[in-house]
Amino acid sequence: MPTMDFKPLVTLLAIVNPLAIVPFFIHYTVDFTPEQRRRTILIASFSTFVVIATCALMGLHILEFFGISLASFQVGGGMLLLTSALAMLNAQPAEAKSNAEEMHDAAARASIAVVPLTIPLLTGPATMSTVVIYADKAKTVLQLTTLVGYGVVVALATALCFSLAQPIAHSLGKTGINVMTRLMGLILAALAVEVMSDGLVKLFPILGN
Repeated sequence: MPTMDFKPLVTLLAIVNPLAIVPFFIHYTVDFTPEQRRRTILIASFSTFVVIATCALMGLHILEFFGISLASFQVGGGMLLLTSALAMLNAQPAEAKSNAEEMHDAAARASIAVVPLTIPLLTGPATMSTVVIYADKAKTVLQLTTLVGYGVVVALATALCFSLAQPIAHSLGKTGINVMTRLMGLILAALAVEVMSDGLVKLFPILGN
């Protein structure tokens, strides 16, 4: 019986890193009622799952439509992962690329739960490319279903972190959250190198000799 591969789950948890987004969640929901906060948690968690599931089930077809090889996508995705890892090693959210003014404008245009909490803070280009890469490695329907299932786990982890936002912020403090972010960044950097090396070997087979 084949063993279950938990590497995609570890990678997704590292790059989504809902714990690092807790301060943003607190900031954007500071004036919310308990009911509004619960609704925000539900929508953000579900949206995170939808993004992961969509990339797992349709990502490869999108690549085919644009004529992009998976090897090239792996190298590009690996670079995004490494960039995210470097940001996390500096205790910055992996997917946070917008400045405060842009985030404020996005929040004014759309639901806080979807923009900016889900996109780009929780799931952005690095997360999407990672899911597509692992979807290509899925050789059976069971493996692909497992990848989608990992999206459920990530969504539940997001819901848990956001639900415990206030206790987490008080217990860990800013320093504790920064330490956790750096640890996840280190893990993600190692995974990023592995993804890029796999893609480079496919593009340049001589590198594998």
